[in-house]
Amino acid sequence: MDVADVMTPREDVVTVEIPGTRDDVLEYLQDRAFSSVPVVKRTDEGEVYRGIVSRDALIERPDEDQLALLAEEVPTTTADTELSAVAELMITEGERRVPVVDGELVGIVTVTDLVRAIASGELGGETAVGELAATEVNAVYVETPLPVAERELSYAGDPYAVVLAEDGEMTGILTEVDIIAEARVVEGEADTGESIADDDDDWKWESVKAVGNSYMPTRNVEIPTGPVADFMTTSVVTVGTRRAAQDAAQLMLEHDIEQIPVVSGGELVGIVRDMDLLRGAV
Repeated sequence: MDVADVMTPREDVVTVEIPGTRDDVLEYLQDRAFSSVPVVKRTDEGEVYRGIVSRDALIERPDEDQLALLAEEVPTTTADTELSAVAELMITEGERRVPVVDGELVGIVTVTDLVRAIASGELGGETAVGELAATEVNAVYVETPLPVAERELSYAGDPYAVVLAEDGEMTGILTEVDIIAEARVVEGEADTGESIADDDDDWKWESVKAVGNSYMPTRNVEIPTGPVADFMTTSVVTVGTRRAAQDAAQLMLEHDIEQIPVVSGGELVGIVRDMDLLRGAV
């Protein structure tokens, strides 16, 4: 199979346009649970592809508002590239969405597109989950405040955390998507004072800059301070170590999830992510 067989064509690709702001991207990340959005610019000669804005970019560059400066160059592919080659590209570069470019943006191929091919038997899928799963599992305590849990995910570099109860048993799972869904953009003004800004908000992607005795607009993205228990997914889908990657792919598609805890004998022994499944297809 080639990229053209599974990609989303340009007419169906959600994009944001330059000029624009981070708020334009946040809307799509919340409403559609995307991990990134392609950026384009319209010129007299037509549309020009300018890169990708990701969830990570919004978090790691809190002071930047303009899409033109948030957009990052990422590897691209072509419509006639074999899926196994794209899988290898995603693994090597750590990219979940790869733009399909032929002079201009003609589509996009995602991890989910490849997982769908694995689930259907068109791309690998025979490898046992136990051979693909990571044995180091990111975890967070069930009573941890959500802003603290978000920081924990960020520092760990993982988009999820298995939630543990007081007895150390798995009681749920928390993902970046869950956190983004709760984020709220707050517009307002704050007195910057003479030295430093007021940083007492629950959690922010953008802080108010100190510019003497004056007011300046703030655009904060606040996260509720309630415990993880209030926001986690409690019905956790699991998979056994001996199940085939194809089975795990089917579960991911059925439940619209990106990772599945791996169990053996009723005990948590690892986690398999959608990107892990690609390793069995290259």
